[in-house]
Amino acid sequence: MHIQSFVMRDVPNEERPRERMVQSGAQALSHAELLAILLRTGTKQESAVHLAARILRECGSLHNLVDMSLEELTQIKGIGTAKALQLKAGIELGRRLSRSTQEERLTIRSPKDAADYMMEQLRYLKKEHFVCLFLDTKNQVIAEETLSVGTLNASLVHPREVFRAAIKCSSASIICVHNHPSGNPAPSPEDIQMTKRLVEAGELVGIDVLDHIVIGDLQYVSLKEQGFM
Repeated sequence: MHIQSFVMRDVPNEERPRERMVQSGAQALSHAELLAILLRTGTKQESAVHLAARILRECGSLHNLVDMSLEELTQIKGIGTAKALQLKAGIELGRRLSRSTQEERLTIRSPKDAADYMMEQLRYLKKEHFVCLFLDTKNQVIAEETLSVGTLNASLVHPREVFRAAIKCSSASIICVHNHPSGNPAPSPEDIQMTKRLVEAGELVGIDVLDHIVIGDLQYVSLKEQGFM
């Protein structure tokens, strides 16, 4: 049996996402239509729009798609390595653009500054990511590094890795940031204990740990403000 190949010229004009984007602007397009533009082509059985809609259904949400690895994406029927790379590149550009309005070197003046800087990067992740912001003597962010990706319940970080990275970039001080996948930023006893270890180690090597920020879903807790350090 002959299987018809779906290409964009077979799709009615009003359903072609690129044409709709030209006519109405990107803001008028659905998630699936924007995704279809990134995919560029569909499969023999599906147009790019139908493939994009199915990807979103299988992922469950746009947030889940953002957090998927290349390996997870290529397990979806119709997504090969090339399409997976196109999606990951588009997602990464979106992440960078969301932060591009901030100064090239952000100055951290408060816990809220650090939380705002990291919120979009961390709030949707399914596992705990422990990130260090490395600051110069003016409290400007000179580098950042993800030092640990933990389980859903814990993120284990050794002071050795933290301060090795800090020394490597000649950091004067650091701010630690990690997310709680549950969306609740209340620090756990392990978070508090780890923070105290890092503060003590920082005193020994002469690099101040200014704060430890726990990121939830549009919420954060500063361990410094809470009196835990």
